[in-house]
Amino acid sequence: MKNARLIARLDIKGPNLIKGIHLEGLRVVGDPHQFALKYYDAGIDEIIYLDIVASLYQRNKLSDIIEKTVQDVFIPITVGGGLRTIDDIKHVLRCGADKVAINTAATKRPELIQEVAKKFGSQCIVLSIEAKRNGPDKWEVYTDNGREHTGLDVIEWAKYGASLGAGEILLTSIDKEGTRKGFDIELVTQVTTAVSIPVIASGGMGSIEDLISVIETSKVDAVAMADVLHYNRLSIQEIRKAAESRGFCRPRISLQKTQYDEKNYHS
Repeated sequence: MKNARLIARLDIKGPNLIKGIHLEGLRVVGDPHQFALKYYDAGIDEIIYLDIVASLYQRNKLSDIIEKTVQDVFIPITVGGGLRTIDDIKHVLRCGADKVAINTAATKRPELIQEVAKKFGSQCIVLSIEAKRNGPDKWEVYTDNGREHTGLDVIEWAKYGASLGAGEILLTSIDKEGTRKGFDIELVTQVTTAVSIPVIASGGMGSIEDLISVIETSKVDAVAMADVLHYNRLSIQEIRKAAESRGFCRPRISLQKTQYDEKNYHS
C-alpha cells in the first residue's frame, strides 16, 4: 500500500492567492486564508504557501497570512519564498509554519541547507526545486519562480541537497506547471529513484488519472495541487475517494499548533 499525501499549493503575491501557467501569466484567484480554510475543511493533508516574488525582492511577506491561517488550520504548513537566513526561517516558524521551503538561497549557498537542518532538524527543511527540461533525460534547476538559470542539473542537485540534510523535496516541473496535462512522470521517477527522502510532485495535475499515474509509476510521497482546486475542477473529496480506493491515501493528521519555542529545536 502507498500512502501519498494530498497537498494544496498556494502561490502568493502580496496579499493575494495567484495562479499562472509555466510560473508566468499570473492571475489573482482570491484570499489565500479563505482558500486554505476551505481546503482544510475539505480534508487536505497539508498546505504549502509560496511567496513567488519574495526572492526577487529579497523579502518574505507571509507572516500575517501564516499567523491568521494557524488559528483555524491544524495540518502541517510549509512556507517558502525569500528565506535566506536562519533568522528568516526562525521568524516564519515563530509565526506558525511547520516546515520551510528554500530554493534560490540554497542554490547560491548550499551550506544553508546544512545549517537549517542542524538548527531545526531535517524534518523542518524542504528543498524546493524548479525544474525545466533542457535535453533528453536532463533538467536544469531554475530559481526566482522560473526566471533564472542556475546551470545545475536537477538530479545531481536533488542528491546533493539530500546529502546536506534536506528532509524533503518539492519538485515543480516548469514545463508542466499550470497546463493540466499531467505530471512530468519521467522527471518525478528519476528524482524519486535518486534520493531516499520524500518527494512532492508539483506541476501539471489536471485529472484524477494524473494523480493515480504519478503515484503508480514513481516512488513519489506526496502530490501538490493548485489549479484543479483553485478553479473547482476537482474536489478534494473526490480526489481522496479515488486515491483511497487504490490504497494510495493515508489518514489526515491534524496538529495542535504551538508557538515556536527555541528550546524545541537544536541549538
